[in-house]
Amino acid sequence: MVKLSDDYLQEIITEYTPYTTQGEVVESLPCVSELNQNDIGIAVIDLDQNIYTAGTKDLSFSLQSASKVVSLMIALEDLGEEKVFQTVGMEPMGDHFNTISHLEADDVHRPFNPMVNAGAIAICSLIKGSTVEERFDRIMMMLKTVLGHDDIHMNEEVYESEKRKGDRNRALAYYMSSTGSVALDPEEALDLYFRINSIQFQVRDLALLGLFFANGGRTIEQGEQLLHPDHLTTIEAIMMTSGMYNESGRFAVNVGFPCKSGISGGIFGAVPGRYGIGVIGPAINPKGNSVGGSKILERLSKDLDLNIFHPKGKK
Repeated sequence: MVKLSDDYLQEIITEYTPYTTQGEVVESLPCVSELNQNDIGIAVIDLDQNIYTAGTKDLSFSLQSASKVVSLMIALEDLGEEKVFQTVGMEPMGDHFNTISHLEADDVHRPFNPMVNAGAIAICSLIKGSTVEERFDRIMMMLKTVLGHDDIHMNEEVYESEKRKGDRNRALAYYMSSTGSVALDPEEALDLYFRINSIQFQVRDLALLGLFFANGGRTIEQGEQLLHPDHLTTIEAIMMTSGMYNESGRFAVNVGFPCKSGISGGIFGAVPGRYGIGVIGPAINPKGNSVGGSKILERLSKDLDLNIFHPKGKK
């Protein structure tokens, strides 16, 4: 088995950077459109807090859909699984992540899962708090505790762009409001959704987020149990089946551990009991996933025996 090191990660970065030409940077997102298509960065952190990095690891980018895992975590802790999954399903969806057609076709009129846009907006309507600002502050406090530092913030430029260009998401929210799927005012649910998407991360933060799940929902520094073990199991299962949109099946086979992506090119993964992994590669494919980042995760899984369905990956 390959030994994990900075040099090993740099070799992989060099090998897979050419794949970025097969994707495109999202031009409509501020701060993402400024990133270079060939940028790729990676961070891997083990449970002893050894960190290995390579590539363009100091890039700052907005979380986008990777934030959906965080909002689901807080909603589950607030209300429990029965209430949350009365509002949102837990089944994979074959359509594009921002489609509206499934809401009309399904008799229940609820989103398939919390990882598609409609599901994430519905989840935002469940998080406790008397105002949007209070709910967002709770999310930020949780993230800072999970990451073990305060160096994250909401990018105002991205937030304003999300609001200005969010007509499709607005359509999803108002349709769900008409069927009773969104408990709050749809504009409040949308505002929280746009804010969470706009939180700025670096690739090390993605790895730290993955490490939190890899460590059983406990903080690394203090070992504080922030996430109920049952909720951890649920979140990781949904990440495995729906976290990479229409490529989730391929990821389950070729990567084999829970991952979640965002259209800014970030992906974080949690290898239970072993590693938190973050990659950033702004060039994404039509499914919404980083092209170079996906290739790197496949290679890491093979070289380090990380696939939890593989006998050697079951630690």
